[in-house]
Amino acid sequence: MRIITGSAKGLKLKTPRGNAIRPTGDRVKEAVFNILAGKIQGALVADVFAGTGNLGLEALSRGADRAVFVDNSHTSMNLLKENAIRARLYEQSEFLRTDAVSAINRLAQDKRLFNLVFCDPPYNRGHVDVVLQRIDAGNILAPEGVVVIEHSNHEPITACFNQLEIRRSEHFGETTISFLQSRS
Repeated sequence: MRIITGSAKGLKLKTPRGNAIRPTGDRVKEAVFNILAGKIQGALVADVFAGTGNLGLEALSRGADRAVFVDNSHTSMNLLKENAIRARLYEQSEFLRTDAVSAINRLAQDKRLFNLVFCDPPYNRGHVDVVLQRIDAGNILAPEGVVVIEHSNHEPITACFNQLEIRRSEHFGETTISFLQSRS
């Protein structure tokens, strides 16, 4: 796993041993960033279930202004910080070691708005609808902002939303990447 392009191009990200973290593969990540091409420069980014920081660091490397990384794992947070330092993107990063719902609640309470929200929850554990409903209710998405959520094909998005709607979905083997935006 590496940073594909930008200021940290080619940097190999440190990953944990074992299967505790399932990072987004380079092919899928490149497809996601090609779809988001015009929305990255100057963006404020939230990377929820950040793991190694793969998606948020890629966004920063490509010109996003700031990223908030959220993960409740001590191991993931240490790896993420180390990767941010190695990529020379630490100063543009903020780290919240807590669960996704608590972090979204805190960001909403602080009236923080994000142009891009990346979510890569563990597969098939019921997190997809829960976190999307919290993002929808918390109003943390800036106008024209995009939520990008990676989920298993076996765990489709079934929740109803007040503000969010699915605009696009792409399938990569067992993985679906869904793009949601606020209703216009």
